[in-house]
Amino acid sequence: MKKTILLASILFCFWQIKSQDTFSICAIDTITGEVGSAGASCVYINQGIRILSDVHPGIGVIHSQAYYLSTNQAYARNLMNQGLSPQQIIDSLVENDAQNNPTIRQYGIVDFRDGTPRSAAYTGQNCDNYKNHITGPNYAIQGNILLGQQILDSMEARFLRAEGELACRLMEALQGAKVPGADTRCMADGISSIGAFLRVAQPDDPVNNLYLDLNIPIANDGVDPIDSLQVLIDNWGGCINTQIIETTENIKFKVYPNPATQQVAFSIDGISPISIHIKIHDVNGRLVAELEGHSNSIINWDVSNLPSGIYFYTLNESDRFKKTGKIFIK
Repeated sequence: MKKTILLASILFCFWQIKSQDTFSICAIDTITGEVGSAGASCVYINQGIRILSDVHPGIGVIHSQAYYLSTNQAYARNLMNQGLSPQQIIDSLVENDAQNNPTIRQYGIVDFRDGTPRSAAYTGQNCDNYKNHITGPNYAIQGNILLGQQILDSMEARFLRAEGELACRLMEALQGAKVPGADTRCMADGISSIGAFLRVAQPDDPVNNLYLDLNIPIANDGVDPIDSLQVLIDNWGGCINTQIIETTENIKFKVYPNPATQQVAFSIDGISPISIHIKIHDVNGRLVAELEGHSNSIINWDVSNLPSGIYFYTLNESDRFKKTGKIFIK
């Protein structure tokens, strides 16, 4: 019996070390100082592949994937805390791999020090195909065991095109990879992956209490975990898009542009003319604006003289509906 338990433990440890984060993104919001991390994979880990994400509030993010080793991750964490740049951390990881085999590892790292975003990535030549990475000024996207380069390209395009706060843009990046077999091990099941996560830290967050920490360790059979993650994001209510407000009528509500620099427009359509009242507060709860208008018209808000940051709006129309959300001013 003891031999059986020992063998099972050895096999589990081997599997856990061998497990790979198939596609992921690390990114920085240079306006808010938020740092974020998202990814998905076709491996079964009870706690989810979130273990591969190392978020440092106010500093940066490290993704350590492909034949993951906690020793390498801890080493990288220490280097980031010492102030090394993403590229310096990767160079040191390659030189000092815990098993002297960096060619099977993959890393993505971003940081934000002194108002300057930096990024770096590494894909070992012996990672399982298809493997590659993409970096931009404030992001790193990487993956292995992929359907092809199109997965990474789609993630980058969706991330760059998305509006709103960092969590919404990370979610869009994952949506860019939501195709059957994005991780080819999930091809037969017609899903992109088995588990997914999305994490965002505001600058002053404690390491163990992030602003947003969503995790789908193992999705229900036949359900894509990116869809499950989208449900959590939608329930969180942080992403602003054109939405239908559930009332007795179909009401289309939109806030744009978001982020904004000069002016924000509120549009409420698809309803008979009614009075609309909007209150806007800053992150400290102070009322900064009150707007009045009518449906089927545009209510404009001048933000040109406001400080950059996050603002919260509440829209009311009698007792029929109430809408809240966030606006980002650059």
